[in-house]
Amino acid sequence: MSPEAPADPSRQPVTDSLNPPLPTADAAYWEAAAASFDEEPDHGLRDPAVRAAWAARLRSWLPSAPAAVLDLGCGTGSLSLLAAEQGHRVTGIDRSARMIERARTKLAGRDAAFLVGDAAEPPVGERRFDVVLVRHVLWALPDPAAALRHWAGLLTPGGRLVLVEGRWGEADPMGLPADELTALVAPLAARTRVESLAHDPALWGKEVADERYVLIADLPRRHTEVVDVHLVVRRGDEVLLARRSGTGYADGLLNVPSGHAEDGEDVRAAVIREAAEEIGLRLAPEDLRVALVMQHCAPPPARPRIGWFFEAEYGAGGEPWNREPDKCAELAWFPLAALPDDMAAYCRAGLDGLRAGHRFLLHWHRPGDPVAHDPSGPGRAVVLDGPGPRG
Repeated sequence: MSPEAPADPSRQPVTDSLNPPLPTADAAYWEAAAASFDEEPDHGLRDPAVRAAWAARLRSWLPSAPAAVLDLGCGTGSLSLLAAEQGHRVTGIDRSARMIERARTKLAGRDAAFLVGDAAEPPVGERRFDVVLVRHVLWALPDPAAALRHWAGLLTPGGRLVLVEGRWGEADPMGLPADELTALVAPLAARTRVESLAHDPALWGKEVADERYVLIADLPRRHTEVVDVHLVVRRGDEVLLARRSGTGYADGLLNVPSGHAEDGEDVRAAVIREAAEEIGLRLAPEDLRVALVMQHCAPPPARPRIGWFFEAEYGAGGEPWNREPDKCAELAWFPLAALPDDMAAYCRAGLDGLRAGHRFLLHWHRPGDPVAHDPSGPGRAVVLDGPGPRG
């Protein structure tokens, strides 16, 4: 679902089938709608014929089981249940806590997990999936292209987007035509195909006359990596750390303010943007210097990343403050020579390497390693530019 509009226009009461009302952005609407959500034929899939039609389509869209499926805007979990019954491991995300509660009940005992969160930026941390499944969500997001890029980054190499969308109404239609979605997906995909769903009344429990379709996009299988950016703000011998909260990865642990480069964005521009978004600093390029580059990987099944650590002196760009309290529980200063142990392990390794004067590191977790720094555990940092462990 979206902060701008509901994920599925058919959830909204319709007084004119040719001109449905515009969707509401009120989150309370979805909480109230959860109790009756499954009454729509294509939502609850209670009619055996409708259920069988969606099950058959889903089987043709998803790869061979078992696959890791991320169901975004999952509602009460009807498609999640079909995927789980076909042998897939499902994670469902929806902004409505009541929808999620019903999904958990519906899939109790199945290999499935459900989280409350924004479909555009699902709280799944470092996890990667074989399939991102989205039904009637993308059209309502404020920036569909950005959401698609983010979702593509959640896929394993060769992963698949399964996007069920449409365009509803005649006099004042709303939705996302197939040709527009195809153009948005094209830069990301190795292959795409569009399958019309409008002429199969079994899917909807009735005849429909508007545009309904699924777009299936297979991403390239070549190796790709997310590029992280990390800002080390120095105040004399101290550095600024942020305590993660509500992100889905390393929550409760400290790290430096960080993020990742967007598509087409260089790393310096990315760290300047992240500094403004997270801690309110208005940095100029001349305020920054590259301190360290580190390839790192969280515990499996996470994918590796390239991390660029930039340094800036305290005072550059203003006074830091917590602009994202939903993602950061606190900001605090710590001596670089006496860092706390409750840090994300890769960030602690990066700062330790920086303090030792290194410029290039590897830090790869092994199966079973904790995400948190473990002072008594095996060191995973490998120095690439001078004396130190070389792995």
